Amino acid sequence: MRLKHVALVCTSEEKSDKFYQGLLGLEKSEPKTIESTLSKSIFNLDSELVIINYLNEDIHFEIFIADSSSNSTRQIEHLCLEVGDLNDFLYKCNTLGVEVAQIPKGDKTLIFIKDFDGNLFEIKRSALLEDRPATRD
Repeated sequence: MRLKHVALVCTSEEKSDKFYQGLLGLEKSEPKTIESTLSKSIFNLDSELVIINYLNEDIHFEIFIADSSSNSTRQIEHLCLEVGDLNDFLYKCNTLGVEVAQIPKGDKTLIFIKDFDGNLFEIKRSALLEDRPATRD
């Protein structure tokens, strides 16, 4: 398993540019908009969200531009983990009573889970990690 990205909320593109580009020296992607229907499915927020990626070869921040005065920050912030054997991981989730949300997005399915304190995790299958032996506790 490896950390793929960290998703956080900033109140403006200018502030996020200043920190993630100016201070951390990360490359910035073009802003993208997540449609309100997908935002509702993933984060239970009925509004469009602007997302900007800041990254280099070692780190990736997914920054959502949103009003921090609303309660949306807690709903959006998440970590994305890559797992080698997705079926094994989902089996473990089921065994431990972790709720799994599978959300259709075009021809893909997004997978999100929450830990027992409500922290949100996006789960992706990694071809790089697939060759590692899976362990089942």
